[in-house]
Amino acid sequence: MDDVVAISLFRHGLTEANKRHAYLGWSDSPLCQKAGRVERQYDFLFSSDLGRCLETAKMLFPDNQPHPHSEFREMNFGAWEGKTYEDLKLDPEYQTWLADPFSTKPPDGESFKEFSERVDSGWKMVTDAILSASLKKVAIVTHGGVIRTFLSKWAPEEMDFWDWQAHHGKGYELIWTQDGLRRGERCTSLREVPLTANQTG
Repeated sequence: MDDVVAISLFRHGLTEANKRHAYLGWSDSPLCQKAGRVERQYDFLFSSDLGRCLETAKMLFPDNQPHPHSEFREMNFGAWEGKTYEDLKLDPEYQTWLADPFSTKPPDGESFKEFSERVDSGWKMVTDAILSASLKKVAIVTHGGVIRTFLSKWAPEEMDFWDWQAHHGKGYELIWTQDGLRRGERCTSLREVPLTANQTG
């Protein structure tokens, strides 16, 4: 159908910090596994401007040039960047944040409201590009928190932020009609994007 548009969301590959279960927001960490490859063709490729996403984008889409934007960064965990639960569990401020992460924020980091507003501005940039340039298929390589935010707002089934899963190196495809996307409606269907195994060493 000519009026169908798709936005696919891909999470970056597993990093060394992820393996340690460390908080990884605006800081970066090297990838420790190869991502697969996406065989589908996309009209435009957006990405977080952080290295782990740009590196993943090159693996997933070796023939496409990613367009990096800071709007698609993970939440900024401030003073807790690179630290684990074990490192922080005795910190009263951390325990307060764990109890209510949507109302408090890490020291020197972002609140969920600040994070959500930034991510929403990135989403508007994508939808404006689709509607103004009549794009049909767009991909975004980003982070787990960003993907959960998008799915909680735009997936056909309403689920809370924490109920969504966003696995490393995996992708979701969301489908709309152009009119539905323009009106800010939830997508009409959601499915996982199949990846082929990476054949390089």
